[in-house]
Amino acid sequence: MGRNRCAYHQRPAVGGRSLAETSATRRRQRGITFIGLACILGMLGLIAYAGMCLIPLYLNYLKVSRSMDAAAGEFKSDTADPGAIRRSLEKHWQIEDISTVDAKDVEITKGENGMTLHLAYDDASSYISNVSLLVHFDKTVKVP
Repeated sequence: MGRNRCAYHQRPAVGGRSLAETSATRRRQRGITFIGLACILGMLGLIAYAGMCLIPLYLNYLKVSRSMDAAAGEFKSDTADPGAIRRSLEKHWQIEDISTVDAKDVEITKGENGMTLHLAYDDASSYISNVSLLVHFDKTVKVP
C-alpha cells in the first residue's frame, strides 16, 4: 500500500487524513456555532418586537370592528338614517375610546340589498429609529 492511501477504504487520503478520521471529525463538529445562534436569536427578537408593536394596532381595530357591528345592529336596513347611524358610531367610539379614525371616515351607502358601513384606514407604529410598520385595515358591515 502507498503512503497516501487510507487503509480503511483503500482510497487516497483527504487532506493528509484518512476518511475515517474525517468522518470522526465531522461527527464532533455537528451543531450550531455561537455566532449562528446569535444571528437566529437576533432575527427572532426583531420579529417578536414587530409583533409587540403591532398588537396595539390590532386591538384598536378590534374595538372599531366591534363598534361598527354594534351600531349596525341597532338599526333596521329599511328604516336606518345615515345621520342616526353616524351618531351611534360616535357614541360607541367615545365609549371605546377610539381616536385613530373618526365617524366621518365611515362610508354609509344605501344599495339594493340595504345599507352598508365601510371603513378603510391605515395605521402606523414606529419600529426602529426611522422605520415604521404600516397596516391597512378594511371593514364592511351590512345593516340587517
